[in-house]
Amino acid sequence: GRLEAVTQQMGYHPQYLDSFLKTQHYLMHMDGPLPFDCRHYIAIMAAARHQCRYLVNLHVLQFLRAGGDPQWLRGLEFIPPKLRNLNEINKILAHRPWLITKEHIEKLLKISEWSWSLAELVHAVVLLAHCHALASFVFGCGCEQDEGLGGRGSLKPLSLGNQCFCEATAGNSCSQELLRINRKRSLDSCMELDSLRERMQRIHVETEGRDEMRLLQQDREEGEGQGAEVGVQAEHCSDPSAGLSPFADTDGEVTGATNLACYMQDPDFGYQDFARRDEDQTQVFRVQDYSWEDHGFSLVNRLYSDIGHLLDEKFRMVDGLQSSAMAKRQGCEPSVFKRGIWNYIHCMFGIRYDDYDYAEVNQLLERMLKVYIKTVTCYPEKTNSEMFDRFWKQFKHSEKVHVNLLILEARMQAELLYALQAITQYMI
Repeated sequence: GRLEAVTQQMGYHPQYLDSFLKTQHYLMHMDGPLPFDCRHYIAIMAAARHQCRYLVNLHVLQFLRAGGDPQWLRGLEFIPPKLRNLNEINKILAHRPWLITKEHIEKLLKISEWSWSLAELVHAVVLLAHCHALASFVFGCGCEQDEGLGGRGSLKPLSLGNQCFCEATAGNSCSQELLRINRKRSLDSCMELDSLRERMQRIHVETEGRDEMRLLQQDREEGEGQGAEVGVQAEHCSDPSAGLSPFADTDGEVTGATNLACYMQDPDFGYQDFARRDEDQTQVFRVQDYSWEDHGFSLVNRLYSDIGHLLDEKFRMVDGLQSSAMAKRQGCEPSVFKRGIWNYIHCMFGIRYDDYDYAEVNQLLERMLKVYIKTVTCYPEKTNSEMFDRFWKQFKHSEKVHVNLLILEARMQAELLYALQAITQYMI
């Protein structure tokens, strides 16, 4: 149940890694409104929206260790209605967060046998946004492909040892004996699935690769288009479960990661470009009206103690990472380059900054970098080795990781802004 591949990549930026691990540990293992088994099941639901087997496998194991009911792993039809009701917000947050309204919040909080408390809902929303964004990082840095296909030659991650992901977090309560048992369980479970998963993943990735090459060719032919958010089109998968079959024995008992389609409803629902030339129908989210610093931070910290401080530290940490060489090649200052990436990601989710000139995005970010950022942000499951290699050519490894960390944090903040604004509107 370790995030080993993730921590190896993040290890190129140790200060950020420490901040990430503290947040991850707090969300999953420290006191909070939600039971521990429910936290891991919510993480499974979130990761499944992007077909992220790496995270689903991790949280399936941790769900069982937390005393979760194995029957829940058969799919959403086998979980309590209260948890199943979270599916709608999970789906919208993952793909089109601008559609979240106070009515969605009210529906979950209304007085009934299966109602959520405000504190529980805030915990769940942070978990969903965290796991959606982490799925982008997993695909963006090749962790998903490494696990399924035996690694990528272009990636040579640091070796941080066989750590539990919470070992690097100060004050955690993992004992050496528990770590030893967990490592053995994790190894045994993974080895059982290795051969089957490798064959299935190879077929899946090869198909995705051909599709993406076709999309990239079409994209180049169509040209840049107009506007910072235009010209990086792609399509969502029509059937995320195609070509996949459950990992179950003849008695129907779950033995590992199951068919990911059982953890989600409406699999055809995916990202669509925000307000294509029609801003009358969809309201642009203006940061001047609702921001993390002035609104989101205080709300989330009040309803889920201390998580606001951890998230804020993580946002600030990624903003402070050095990228002088990366920015120099683009002919600009590091802060200008990072802001261009951050604002481009927020722009794709309909979030605008009145004090920013969006013409800078096309000047700062070259075509293939924009294709890469949009794919990893909006439909990370479609990231493949061809796109991966084209993007990597001009970057050092630490810079590649840095770009993916910017994607992770900008995406997470975007989802949180929409969800917390809807909660605020409900409370008012």
